[in-house]
Amino acid sequence: MDALDLLKSRNSAAKLASPGPSEQELAEIFAAAMRAPDHSRLRPWRFLQIRGAGLSALGDLFAEAALHREPAIGEAELQRFRQQPLRAPLIIVVISCIQEHLKVPRIEQQMSAACAAHGILLATDALGYAGIWRTGSNAFDAHVMAGLGLSANEEIAGFIYIGSRDGRAKPLPALKMADYVKDWR
Repeated sequence: MDALDLLKSRNSAAKLASPGPSEQELAEIFAAAMRAPDHSRLRPWRFLQIRGAGLSALGDLFAEAALHREPAIGEAELQRFRQQPLRAPLIIVVISCIQEHLKVPRIEQQMSAACAAHGILLATDALGYAGIWRTGSNAFDAHVMAGLGLSANEEIAGFIYIGSRDGRAKPLPALKMADYVKDWR
């Protein structure tokens, strides 16, 4: 696929199934992620791969975090949190690793990690798989971050769910460039 066609056609997939990428394909995906814009070459990101039994463990962590946030939560809602990670054969947790730096502010480091996440999604699509970037309350939850082993200077940029597209791609809306691009003067 032509690079411009990929950039213009990538589309999130909410329904994912097995198989997910092979180890060789994951190496390609991470190589693409690590080419994100990176002022001063800080490499302000790292990635956790979660698959197999780890998906159920992540679901348990999500349920524990939900219980901490809302002690009166019902069992049905806890079960919903437990099932969330099981929607794909692979989840890549993109972590922003914020460093004190005179020239590179926090927001720029967060955006660099976000670009790495986008690189993961683009490479996933280029390899014939599909993905979706999810956040939600778990991405910002201290219990989840601790359970995943994040340091005090780290935060979750997103959970990238990856697998084979289950069903048809949703149609992309037609966007008018004039609605988004203006000349300054």
